[in-house]
Amino acid sequence: MKRDDLLKSFRAALAMVAVAGSLAMAPTLSPAQVPGKTSAAELGRSANSALQQLYAKVPAAKAIGKQATAVLVFPGVTKAGLGVGAQYGEGALLKGGKAVAYYNTAGASYGLQAGAQTYGYAMFFMNEAALKQLDKADGFEVGVGPSVVLIDEGKAKTMTSTTMKDDIYAFIFGQQGLMAGLGVQGNKITRITPK
Repeated sequence: MKRDDLLKSFRAALAMVAVAGSLAMAPTLSPAQVPGKTSAAELGRSANSALQQLYAKVPAAKAIGKQATAVLVFPGVTKAGLGVGAQYGEGALLKGGKAVAYYNTAGASYGLQAGAQTYGYAMFFMNEAALKQLDKADGFEVGVGPSVVLIDEGKAKTMTSTTMKDDIYAFIFGQQGLMAGLGVQGNKITRITPK
């Protein structure tokens, strides 16, 4: 089996585990959390809405957004597992407030874990070179390539435009604001064509 076929099979298995676990543990999923069930228009609206909510709660995100070349927003990522976990979500790349491309994010985790949770994350691409990495043929793996700085609540309070020197900034958020204890390292991001 070719490497690309293996990656596709792996991503599909991760998506099925995440969705199956979510359905069993959290029976109400939004369309953005069910693989392949979200239209381009829905993904664009959902991503824009999530980004505006992040801006309203976290001023540092808004400041970074003004300087970013583009923002990739995954409004609803579902993470589920029992010992072995998987996460999956779909989102949109926003430039000037408009969705210009669509992506999914998938990842696996191991260890003591049980249950399901939903969160969102936004990645602020600060330059064209970093943005070009997003569409590599085999997908973009967070932590490989351009530097990605995860912003938590404490770091968000101390950031200024003069301290922003990295390629990509990521914010993980939930309904109550920035979330701690989650990471995006190792997540695979792949371009998709929604219906």
